[in-house]
Amino acid sequence: MKIEQIYTGCLAQGAYYIVSEGEAAIIDPLREIQPYLERLAKDGVKLKYVFETHFHADFVSGHLDLKRKTNADIVYGPNANCDFECVSAKDGQIFEVGKIKIKVLHTPGHTMESSCYLLMDEAGKDHSLFSGDTLFLGDVGRPDLAQKSANMTQEDLAGLLYDSLMNKIMPLSDDVIVYPAHGAGSACGKNMMKETVDSLGNQKRVNYALNQKDKSSFIEAVTEGLLPPPAYFGANVSMNKKGYESVDEVISRGLNPLDPTEFRAMAESTGALLLDTRDAAIFAKNFIPQSINIGLKGDFAPWVGSMIVDVNQKILLITKDGEEEESLIRLSRVGFDHVIGYLKGGIESWIASGLETDYVNRISATKFKEIYDNEHPQVIDIRKESEFESEHVKDSVNLPLANINEWIQNINPANHFVIHCAGGYRSMIASSILQARGYRNFTEVEGGFNAIRKEEVPVTQFVCQSKLN
Repeated sequence: MKIEQIYTGCLAQGAYYIVSEGEAAIIDPLREIQPYLERLAKDGVKLKYVFETHFHADFVSGHLDLKRKTNADIVYGPNANCDFECVSAKDGQIFEVGKIKIKVLHTPGHTMESSCYLLMDEAGKDHSLFSGDTLFLGDVGRPDLAQKSANMTQEDLAGLLYDSLMNKIMPLSDDVIVYPAHGAGSACGKNMMKETVDSLGNQKRVNYALNQKDKSSFIEAVTEGLLPPPAYFGANVSMNKKGYESVDEVISRGLNPLDPTEFRAMAESTGALLLDTRDAAIFAKNFIPQSINIGLKGDFAPWVGSMIVDVNQKILLITKDGEEEESLIRLSRVGFDHVIGYLKGGIESWIASGLETDYVNRISATKFKEIYDNEHPQVIDIRKESEFESEHVKDSVNLPLANINEWIQNINPANHFVIHCAGGYRSMIASSILQARGYRNFTEVEGGFNAIRKEEVPVTQFVCQSKLN
């Protein structure tokens, strides 16, 4: 028996590849399936099942493409209504893969079809639990995403989640290994540990949700402080339920090289969004006017999903040379399938053609300290509220990037401000959006708060201000 966790940091997501005696199963696969196909070929095994713990909201699964390529059965838990051929398993149903068995544990609460998969080894012993979004390390799945489809309140769903955990998970042996679908950084939970594997016994000891005194306190604890889900979640659920275009076709269509003249004409004729995936420091110096920067080397897919509201938005790419296909793959993970081309030769070809470029007014943390001491500027911190509360520049205002479409409306173009995040990634996203919408009355800090705090700038803790002066 072999179990491999395939962890994708950008989405903080864990897929699982399991092999026993010439047969394989994959749990919660990402959309780009080539890595799984390569593993199957290398091991010389047949994929028998694709197990899905639920209809994922934060990424598009690879279940359909895997079925097309391998003819494996797609398995969901009870209550799963697919618009394609799938097995909606019964609670307690057992599937055999080689000499191991995988048992379905129906655990509604995160969603109604949410299920965990309990792997029993060759000796029949409970070995590991693939817990999906029911149980994370340090947390449990958020109970607010399925309210509309289940016709329930988040409190109702939290109550179901409590019953699932207490009746299906807690009775399992402490030595069972927990393999969750997500880790720290995912929007699917609020208190996840950085580790990606743990024993169930340790989770029984340290997980706050598993240590509430009763059901009512559990409901209160897991529903408190939930941030609104990213805008793309609903579209991804729909794609996972109803089906989608093959990722090969999506990538083939997007790999359409356009010279600067063609690129500009395509942008003007289609109204496509110009998405620049280069690093923030490089983007700041030279970029095509109206383009939005979301760097590939960061939490690219989740921020694309949060900032670009419509997954059907047409997109034109500007990337570092050689990163066109990687950008397309990572966009497809969250359902952005409508890339219509990319700038051939990158920004260098645009500049060589004599076309207009723009830049962001970016300063060092040292320069920020000088301005802060002498001019006392308005400082906008776009980190999450929890980051801001931990420590922030004295008298700064917290306006999280995720809410930019709301707070940007209150920006006074006549008042200059300084903007920063933790390290410069998110503040460059915000800067590009601000400039695309006509605001130039700001300065962005390179290195963000991580660099600022080294300059002995006055900082404050646990005081949250969220209004502009």
